[in-house]
Amino acid sequence: MLIDIDGVLTVSWKPLPGAVAAIEALRSADLPFALVTNTTSRTRARIAETLVDAGFPVGPDDVLGAAAATAAHLRENHPGAACLLLSSGDVADDLDGVRLVGPDADDVDVVVLGGAGPEFSYEALDTVYRHLQRDAALVAMHRNLYWRTDAGLQLDTGAFLLGLEKAADVEAVVLGKPSGAFFAAALSTLGVGRSEAVMVGDDLGADVLGAQRAGIPGVLVRTGKFTARDEDGIDDDRPQHVVDSIADLPGLLGLR
Repeated sequence: MLIDIDGVLTVSWKPLPGAVAAIEALRSADLPFALVTNTTSRTRARIAETLVDAGFPVGPDDVLGAAAATAAHLRENHPGAACLLLSSGDVADDLDGVRLVGPDADDVDVVVLGGAGPEFSYEALDTVYRHLQRDAALVAMHRNLYWRTDAGLQLDTGAFLLGLEKAADVEAVVLGKPSGAFFAAALSTLGVGRSEAVMVGDDLGADVLGAQRAGIPGVLVRTGKFTARDEDGIDDDRPQHVVDSIADLPGLLGLR
């Protein structure tokens, strides 16, 4: 099982009804799972700690985040590069081996975008734009347009990334969902093939259709950022399964 966190298990880190019991059912059935997330406001250790505090039977090794995938890409493709990180929250611990520089640095080789928040000010975005004009590479941990909090839907990195790509005439390398490389890494972590896995998410494009395009069956939940139009899919690409919430997953799998 590949399971998204935000909007599937929790909203603003508060468990959704039946979510803890669903993960407990997977554990009881010895069904391997990975929590695959584009969340960039916390390290995977902090994510696991927060979920444990909420009652979920998980640990850091169960979490595969976009920040860790980004670090692996930078170490392989930009070793030793000066990287300017713009992100809400501290994910530095997941960027092991990456040389981070401050916004006042004269020379920036790579601009790295994490999750959006108050840090995405006009000044910060304009600084990023200037470095892109000077041929800095652009790497993004994801391109989610929005996410759901307990205050409702809020803009995320993808909304700003589109503008930066257009203005600077560049194309970002995106490492989180729906990147095929990200899903491949998740399958490798679990040691299973595409046909043996199922992806559960609330984001039609990044979670469900992204997985289906990678050959992994998808389950869309009607929680989180889900809207009624999502059930129709995009063009001819529809979610293979739709359930009310993660609480329905054990039943869908025949676990109870």
